[in-house]
Amino acid sequence: MKILVADDSRVMRQIVIRTLRQSGHGGHDIVEAENGQQALDMVRSESPDLVLSDWNMPEMNGIDVLQALRTSGCQVAFGFVTSEGSEEMRTRAAQAGAAFLIAKPFTPESFEAALSELGVPQA
Repeated sequence: MKILVADDSRVMRQIVIRTLRQSGHGGHDIVEAENGQQALDMVRSESPDLVLSDWNMPEMNGIDVLQALRTSGCQVAFGFVTSEGSEEMRTRAAQAGAAFLIAKPFTPESFEAALSELGVPQA
């Protein structure tokens, strides 16, 4: 399984990847994007099975990436890992087609709960 981690902070991408490992998902093929436009391009070029995206990024924010993917017919599993955890943000994410929103600070348990609900196997 291939997972795309999109966040403009290199440190945060590394924390997300470490948390994936801690939740039992570190054996998957993980690719990284440093902004929303790159994430959109990489979904098309890398064909990931899952996208874990920050909400606020340069070039294109996460919700715009998700909406662009859905508009183009791409149904890749998509979840947010972001500091934006309000009910309004959760509602917007769900309405746009996100499978989940994990708010920072997050834990390996929160990743495992969200990913197991999607049927993502541990690796």
